[in-house]
Amino acid sequence: MAEPETSSWNVPNALTGLRIVLVPVFAWMLLAHPDATGWRLATAAVFLGAILTDSLDGHLARKHNLITRFGKLADPIADKALTGMAFIGLSLVGELWWWVTVLMLLREWGITVMRFVVLRYGVMAAGRGGKLKTVLQAVAIMLYLLPLPGWAHVVAVVVMLVALAVTLVTGLDYVRDAVALRRRSRTGG
Repeated sequence: MAEPETSSWNVPNALTGLRIVLVPVFAWMLLAHPDATGWRLATAAVFLGAILTDSLDGHLARKHNLITRFGKLADPIADKALTGMAFIGLSLVGELWWWVTVLMLLREWGITVMRFVVLRYGVMAAGRGGKLKTVLQAVAIMLYLLPLPGWAHVVAVVVMLVALAVTLVTGLDYVRDAVALRRRSRTGG
């Protein structure tokens, strides 16, 4: 007899849902008030709260065995929506080069699509590089959101470029892993 599916009505999934709901709130705050210091601090706080729900929901789901199909699907969508909106929003307000945003989004969406495509061969778990990439992106976005003085903006740019480099390298790692997974499944080994 198969074990029953864990109910999707749980705290980790509620946190994922909250993150999804916060995306348009965050977008409005950033785009409607890009130059107001108080609004930028509030926007950064909303982003920080939303991004922290990502690690909290994953921790709670693993600790209490609350991993669900909904969570497996919705969690990466929520993450990509939040960071994607941040990159696009920062480019729209003229603070982040569009080429950085395009490269980040191509990697993020491309790897997400690739993971779904290779599901028939097996699951590609997130590795340490992917977690480092997520942390670096979040820190870089936070630095860009904060109304920093000019000299501190240099730090934000450096962190963003490091995040971009790690994002691209880990993307190549995922492609290599996907090719190996497909090859193994076809040869039966």
